[in-house]
Amino acid sequence: MKIHKLCLYTSDVRRQYSFYKDDLGMEIINYEEDSFEVQCGFSILRFEFKENSVPTHFAFHIPDEQEQEALNWLKTVVPVLKYNDEQIIDFSNWKAKSVYFYDKDRNIVEFISRRNFSKPELGIFTAENIVGIAEIGLATSNIEETFKQLNVESNLHKYDGDYEHFCAIGEDSGLFIVVNKHNKEWFPTNDNADPSDFKLNFEHENKQFQLKFENDTIKISE
Repeated sequence: MKIHKLCLYTSDVRRQYSFYKDDLGMEIINYEEDSFEVQCGFSILRFEFKENSVPTHFAFHIPDEQEQEALNWLKTVVPVLKYNDEQIIDFSNWKAKSVYFYDKDRNIVEFISRRNFSKPELGIFTAENIVGIAEIGLATSNIEETFKQLNVESNLHKYDGDYEHFCAIGEDSGLFIVVNKHNKEWFPTNDNADPSDFKLNFEHENKQFQLKFENDTIKISE
């Protein structure tokens, strides 16, 4: 699964625009009064205005073994979120390490370094090193039904987890992080996992899909 475009919602376009452009130094490729788009490696991250938008979780791929360089850079820009006093979280079963921070909407943003993305020759990190969008969070009332729909309509498979609390669906290149909104919070902050609307364009097994998540309901089309 490769995420080509992720559209999230914001109640303050200008503040989010300033954060991604000025604080993180990411490339803005389209800006209007009610929306903007960010180029992030092979993906595009889009924000559109929506009153009373709900925070979510999403992740960026960063190169292999650059988590320490990413942490050093992030600490000059934003407060880094900790888990058990650790700033770099080791997901050994996923062969990955991650660093987390909030954007201006309190979306929990993750930089995840997986062992199958090559490391650049220079040992420095900036936003230009971001490889693409790696994950999107999806809070729902029924994980199993969500999995069945994604599996039947786009042939995605379970990567990790269960149907009770948390289930990662997809593969290393792209994942839905699906949590039960009734008994699971967002990692690593324990913020409430409330359903947050989003739109997603992704590729899987040489097919292109458009997904819309709205009001705890998924609609998928090719």
